[in-house]
Amino acid sequence: MNLHEWALIIFTVVIQMAVGSFVVLGVVHFFAARRHGLEEADKLSNRALVAIGPVVVFGLIVTLFHLGNPINAPRAIANIGTSWLSREILLSLLFSFGGALFAFLQWRKLTTPQVRNVVAVVVAVLGLALVYSMAMVYRLGVVPAWDTLATQVTFFITTFLLGTMAMGAAFVANFWYIRRKNMDPEHVQYTLLAGSLRWIALSAIALLGLQFIIVPLYLAALAMGANPAAIASIEMMGQQGLILALRLVLLFVGAGLLAVFVYSLAASEKRIRLVSNMAYLGFALVLIAEVLGRFLFYASMVQVGL
Repeated sequence: MNLHEWALIIFTVVIQMAVGSFVVLGVVHFFAARRHGLEEADKLSNRALVAIGPVVVFGLIVTLFHLGNPINAPRAIANIGTSWLSREILLSLLFSFGGALFAFLQWRKLTTPQVRNVVAVVVAVLGLALVYSMAMVYRLGVVPAWDTLATQVTFFITTFLLGTMAMGAAFVANFWYIRRKNMDPEHVQYTLLAGSLRWIALSAIALLGLQFIIVPLYLAALAMGANPAAIASIEMMGQQGLILALRLVLLFVGAGLLAVFVYSLAASEKRIRLVSNMAYLGFALVLIAEVLGRFLFYASMVQVGL
């Protein structure tokens, strides 16, 4: 696999993680504000919000390696009306600039909370549209392994699974920062952290279950088809069997076993160090698993007639 393909792997995974993180963060902030007030919700989420920015910038920089020559970037956006690739690029820019605008407004407390919420919803919608456009870029009739509903479903699973795990790790890091600064005398932030981690754990387990349903159904559908290109894709993935097995194991451990432990232990503040390490490790394992999964996705490309 060459540099251009690795650029696509990193770009798609990283941007999807950023979109999922933004959406998950917005949901957590909404419920945290309702329960403990806007100030405590902001204390939980603001640093995590700012952390999303460098992730997006990194993803956009990486995609320039796919274009080969950065001067070609404006040309790639020229066919919005007919090209999903052009829409993907436009939505990437809109999501990036919109997210930066929201982060600036939120951090500086400009405008009213209601206006900031409207901006956040618009940015979240742009992000979800971006993920859909990413998936549609690969709905090519000449590549049977990509031209299935599983492409959209798995892209969105990656978005929300990585988003939940990344935010779990970010909330933990934020909690330790607040504790070092003695900014939580009433232990409100731990209550918010524990509740957030438990919901994140449940979401990760549900998404993991969905992933383990989609993968065998997808492989079975390809194997049962009569298209030689689809059969060739199955054979190519079979050659990468160890990578597929490793990916599934990492997903099971990171989003399954560790999520169960996080859910069961999060209620006890005495175990926060252990819970924190599990949240960090779970995120790392799932991130590696999703990169491996995207590697297999690109490796499965076999065109009809070739």
